[in-house]
Amino acid sequence: MKKLMSVAMLLLVTILCNAQMANPVKFTAHLKTNGTAEAEIVFSGKIESGWHVYSTNLGNDGPTEATIHFDKKDGIELVGKLTPRGHEISRMDDMFGMVLRYFENSAQFVQKIKFTKPEHNIKCYLEYGACNDQSCMPPSTVDFANKGKSPAVDAAAAKAEAKADAKADAMEADAALAAATLNPAAAQEAVADSANAAADSAAVAAVANMDKSELQKLWTPVVKQLEKFDKPMNNSLLYIFFAGLLGGLLALFTPCVWPIIPMTVSFFLKRNKERRKAIREAITYGVSIVVIYVALGLIVSLLFGASALNALSTNAIFNILFCLLLVVFAASFFGAFEITLPSSWSNKIDQKSDETSGFISIFLMAFTLSLVSFSCTGPIIGFLLVAVSSSGDIVAPTIGMLGFAVALAVPFALFAMFPTLLKSAPKSGGWMNVLKVVLGFIELAFALKFLSVADLAYGWHILDREAFLALWIIIFGLLGLYLLGMFNFPHDDEGRRTNVPQFFLALLSLSFAMYMVPGLWGAPLKAVSAFAPPMNTQDFNLYKNEVHPRFKDFEAGMAAARLEGKPVMVDFTGFGCVNCRKMEAAVWTDSKVADMLNQKYVLISLYVDDKTPLPEPMTVTDTDGTQRTLRTIGDKWSYLQRYKFGSNTQPMYVLIDNDGMPLTGSRSYDEDINEYMKFLQTGLDNYNNNKK
Repeated sequence: MKKLMSVAMLLLVTILCNAQMANPVKFTAHLKTNGTAEAEIVFSGKIESGWHVYSTNLGNDGPTEATIHFDKKDGIELVGKLTPRGHEISRMDDMFGMVLRYFENSAQFVQKIKFTKPEHNIKCYLEYGACNDQSCMPPSTVDFANKGKSPAVDAAAAKAEAKADAKADAMEADAALAAATLNPAAAQEAVADSANAAADSAAVAAVANMDKSELQKLWTPVVKQLEKFDKPMNNSLLYIFFAGLLGGLLALFTPCVWPIIPMTVSFFLKRNKERRKAIREAITYGVSIVVIYVALGLIVSLLFGASALNALSTNAIFNILFCLLLVVFAASFFGAFEITLPSSWSNKIDQKSDETSGFISIFLMAFTLSLVSFSCTGPIIGFLLVAVSSSGDIVAPTIGMLGFAVALAVPFALFAMFPTLLKSAPKSGGWMNVLKVVLGFIELAFALKFLSVADLAYGWHILDREAFLALWIIIFGLLGLYLLGMFNFPHDDEGRRTNVPQFFLALLSLSFAMYMVPGLWGAPLKAVSAFAPPMNTQDFNLYKNEVHPRFKDFEAGMAAARLEGKPVMVDFTGFGCVNCRKMEAAVWTDSKVADMLNQKYVLISLYVDDKTPLPEPMTVTDTDGTQRTLRTIGDKWSYLQRYKFGSNTQPMYVLIDNDGMPLTGSRSYDEDINEYMKFLQTGLDNYNNNKK
């Protein structure tokens, strides 16, 4: 008994694991020569389980692709383009809406070169992007440098390079002459116009007047201060646990489970004259149920593994199968047929439980319950495992099954402790069949979510956003009419009448259907934004309401906030960050959130994948002690996020005061508007209190 409880507690501990810093990819680089004039620059990477590195030539609308950039290539000539090698995976990504190619476990990228001089000097870097199912790293780089004597020289390439050098020298002379005659006033005016386009002129002037110590203060690390605010809780796993808990509660009230409770409790009370022993065995019975279903979750996790679970979320074939599976489950709940396991299985297990005693007997009784109730619990378990498996988290099925089992097991132990509660519990009846039908409608609605992924994969365009919403409107409209008694299914009682709870559920379902109607014309529908196809599949969109940041430069935004006496929200984002766009569409468009961001805060959005070159490359010491060269604006903001705030995934929202100190904990992807408002209000209150 104690060991079983310990196992359950260890599973719960996994919910508390949350590491902000991610370093899932480690690359090495070397020059491979074979004594000839040709050679290869080879970048070899090892990738942690659950992560993947994107390949080359993915297109501008996709994630960060692997590319090679040269700071110096004296004495060499490139041969072809950067080439990926290894086991490349091609999958449809429903978030980006395109087929992406990437590597898991290991990756290799090769650039072929020719030597054109007796000595060479090479400085270059590989830029790549890495993601898992929940977040992406900012664009990362791997530096490579090599100089020395060349093994051999390609004569033709050497001659072509000599001509190119002569032409470059002539162009450089022309440029120097043009610079000498440039109007200095015109150059100054262009700089001023550029500054005004990027930010307020007063803030830009304030940045120019900042001394080095003030700028360094803004960049001071605040990781420890953030840790005091942040709670180490993996919200996604917590949500999965509660989703499993809800599924268990729904299964509890089905015709296959609820009637068994009084029978089981009575059995334990009659089997043992001592009530204390009966309670102990009933609790053991409940723990056995938890162990059985958690074991099912563990089996799913071990069979698939993290990378396979991640692939399920984007693989078109699997999503079609998931859709069909949920449709079958829905038909079963509608009464078309019963999904049952062979009766011989439950008979053999029941016979074994009679032949044994002690803990083994109780465990086999719990296993018999699992088999007998499968016709009701099977579709719910299947739906839960399908949903959490496609989330890509390796522990998600186990956590989901833990929540399901807890909800299913607790009533048995509770009624065994307090048998008088059974008298006040609702009796079995037709309401249980109504619950099954409601679950059938819900599973049918969620089947469309998986079908939409396949629709994007094959480009059928049969389930664009309008079609998806229209089907959901019909499904939840029919659910409301069913609850009002407008029609029945085969296993419903004849003459079924609507009661008060069903009336309110019908009202809720019909209201939800009406809520989705404006979405046919482009309304954002925040409540269903996580399930509906992306907005870019909408053919007709009348909705225009977006929140834009005032600044895209950290120092300028901080200077403006200091001048205006306002707190700052730093938004670490990216052009290719899908979850960032979802937050902006589902949360920032809320009127209260938008008013808070526009009026009470200075909003600074820093794009970690901005490819605009810095005026001069910067060499910095990264958080792991390695030397890193920052070449673009995106590199700078990515380094700021790692160095100052101890994180490297987007989106990340941090509230700070005018000295760059955190006002509360950070937030990431979470579409809960109420919690986001609490987050903003807490930061504002702390800022005002600190000023007093």
